Amino acid sequence: MGQFLVIVESPAKAKTINRMLGNAYVVKSSMGHVRDLPVKSLGVDIENGFQPKYVVVRGRRKVVDELKRAARDCEAVYLAPDPDREGEAIAWHLRALLGGEDGNMPFYRVQYNEITADAVRRAFAHPGELDRNRFEAQQARRILDRIVGYKVSPMLWRRIKPGLSAGRVQSVALRLVCERETEIRAFVPEPYWVLGARVRKRVDPRDPFRVRLALINGQKADVRSESDAAGIRDDLDRRALRVEKITRREIHKRPPPPFITSTLQQAASGRCGFSPRRTMALAQQLYEGVDLGDGPAGLITYMRTDSVTVAREAQQACRALIRERFGEAYCPAKPNVYRSRAGAQEAHEAIRPTDVQRTPDAVRAHLDPAQLKLYRLIWERFTASQMTPALIDQRTVDIDAVASGADADRYTLRATDSQVRFPGYMQASGIEKASNKDAEDGDGEDDETAVPPLDEGEPLDCLEWLTDRKETQPPPRYSEASLVRALEKNGVGRPSTYAQILSTLHQREYVTREKRTLTPTELGMQVNALLVSTLDPLFDVAFTASMEASLDDVEAGTLEWDRMLETFYGQFQVWMENTRSPAADGALLRRALAALKSVREWNPPVKNGKRTYSDERFVQSIERQLESGGKPVTERQLQALLRLAVRYRDQVPEAGALVREAGCEDLLDDPSLRPPRPVTLKKFELLDAVDLDEKARAFVESLRTRVEGGRRLTEAQARALDGIVLARSAEIPDFDRVKAELELTAPERAADEESGPLLDALRTVTEWKEPVTRGKRTFDDRAFYESLARHFGERGCLTERQRAALKKLVRRYAGQVRDFASLAERYGIGRKAPARRGKARHARR
Repeated sequence: MGQFLVIVESPAKAKTINRMLGNAYVVKSSMGHVRDLPVKSLGVDIENGFQPKYVVVRGRRKVVDELKRAARDCEAVYLAPDPDREGEAIAWHLRALLGGEDGNMPFYRVQYNEITADAVRRAFAHPGELDRNRFEAQQARRILDRIVGYKVSPMLWRRIKPGLSAGRVQSVALRLVCERETEIRAFVPEPYWVLGARVRKRVDPRDPFRVRLALINGQKADVRSESDAAGIRDDLDRRALRVEKITRREIHKRPPPPFITSTLQQAASGRCGFSPRRTMALAQQLYEGVDLGDGPAGLITYMRTDSVTVAREAQQACRALIRERFGEAYCPAKPNVYRSRAGAQEAHEAIRPTDVQRTPDAVRAHLDPAQLKLYRLIWERFTASQMTPALIDQRTVDIDAVASGADADRYTLRATDSQVRFPGYMQASGIEKASNKDAEDGDGEDDETAVPPLDEGEPLDCLEWLTDRKETQPPPRYSEASLVRALEKNGVGRPSTYAQILSTLHQREYVTREKRTLTPTELGMQVNALLVSTLDPLFDVAFTASMEASLDDVEAGTLEWDRMLETFYGQFQVWMENTRSPAADGALLRRALAALKSVREWNPPVKNGKRTYSDERFVQSIERQLESGGKPVTERQLQALLRLAVRYRDQVPEAGALVREAGCEDLLDDPSLRPPRPVTLKKFELLDAVDLDEKARAFVESLRTRVEGGRRLTEAQARALDGIVLARSAEIPDFDRVKAELELTAPERAADEESGPLLDALRTVTEWKEPVTRGKRTFDDRAFYESLARHFGERGCLTERQRAALKKLVRRYAGQVRDFASLAERYGIGRKAPARRGKARHARR
């Protein structure tokens, strides 16, 4: 065992740093966070200064025990997680778990912006102390998110469906997507007409070029009707064209700054088609270290940053490369310096190569294609950021449609072209089209065209007048990249959270991604509508940005974390109080309770899990609540009473009048409130004599419990029950006779010509893999195959999802499947590509 223990987050990072430090250090990984708030409880003592209750993260106990053993035998512990709030929190929790709070073991905080030998050794030569302010900022953020998620999500469970979640930042991102979708749906396109012409010179060169009508009587041409367009076209048709004015501009196009997290995610989406999550995973691999033949080395600086600051040494190295590779003219007299947005962490650097001399071509052989794409993007952007501006010559030609009289309308047509005179930084990043967005009278249309040499006063011939009907377009849907840009612009979220926000929206099925655009699902729109209608201030963009600013103040040491939470929670309680259901109408409530007293035969209680539901006891509880005069009966509780009145309508004569007075006539047609159908009970009787497997029997009994509780099966439940009866028809005596009585019809079977041959192919498998247990689940290939075969035998088809799983199973046992090649070709089963040795990378988070 070495003298010093070093702890980082990931095994890949540990491997890289261990090689750089030598035998005096033992480097181990914490595998990310080791402590967090408990999963199944709030874990925050709100009454006691918001003190958190931390527990060891599930699955990290062995890691923590191993680190404790290693710490006992060392002289000092160096905590070296990432240089941000999450990394600081990991460091603090490690110190607490390893006994650092009693002062017996020296603990040091080590930070570096890049994983290179020089940077790492320099950091270990000058270790620092843990930053309490940064840790408390992370702790405050975690508690904020826990309070919002823990208190708000149950409202979604009650009002929409279980399993949904709300999040302090996640729900603001969803709000932006949904509000944009609302704009798009409400948008009414308006037609407009673009007029122009194909013209040419009367002398060489005579290549045609396009011009567009830009001005009418000195004002922007805005043609909004077909009749106006036709009139203008007729007027132009009688006129000669002459070059009126030529304007030349020299545009100095400055290079963009080096990447920060958000701009890297945006560029990687546009240039490479990578999602933010994939971009960050690849960047993590490049940061933590890639084996270049002589051991792993970090290729880029830390990738979670909102600062465009660049170290002086890196600037000088880049300027030297520019002179060597591109020439002196491409290197400015002074280094380019960029200003970060307000609130950025200036102690961090922008994302850049750790060694700019390590070009993309130099590392090509050591990176997989995706890694290479991202590295090239970062290298080109950083190199370009230190180069001279591009010089672009822009020429705008105004062409007069010569009027025939003094009172005639004056029409000005226009053509614009641009030529790169000196590429400057674009020599590294690629030639870009010069922007005309700031040109006078520009309206966003693409005016760029190749224009021949022209002189003022020169006549032109019109080859063809052009009229193009267009429509105004709604605002575009957000892409993942543009949503990140909107979040950053509004001060919502931080570099470490953008990718996770987007992933959560996808995982919760609040949005879908198609052709790089995000569309909210109906579930997402429903969730957003409820949150905005009940908790608008909490999920307001400006409020969320102010909370991020407060967290920055905590990190800066100008605001106490618990004071910040106290202020927030005071507001939060008021907002949550407004989400409660309003009090019920007292007179209607008393009439509903009086009407339900006529019920003499209540349905038996229904047990669901550990809870038992009783209609009679529910009514009694509402009566006691009303009599006590304490907590008011809510509108939601009244709605539940009205539903009971409809369910027992055969014993409650006033049921119809009550629900009509409450404006709930739709309850009268609700099939779930009708009594069970007698034929359903007959089906249960027939299945009692049938041999069902454990899972099917449990499902049938759950349906029986519902029916015996006086509730009719839903359409889906009824179809499922009919399917079980039909599948066991051979075991039911005289089935053909009772079939009509039971109102059974065989469901239409989906066409499935794949499953039979594939299941037959697996019959030749003799050596099945051993079952694998992961958590509480056991995965057994043989048992899974047998269940698919049984399902196919009963229904004659498998679902699309089951067929996909079956194909994976056939591929997994390709070596034992007879004639696998022809099966694979016929049914589209590809062999799994073997893992590339040396290319697997561990991506933390």
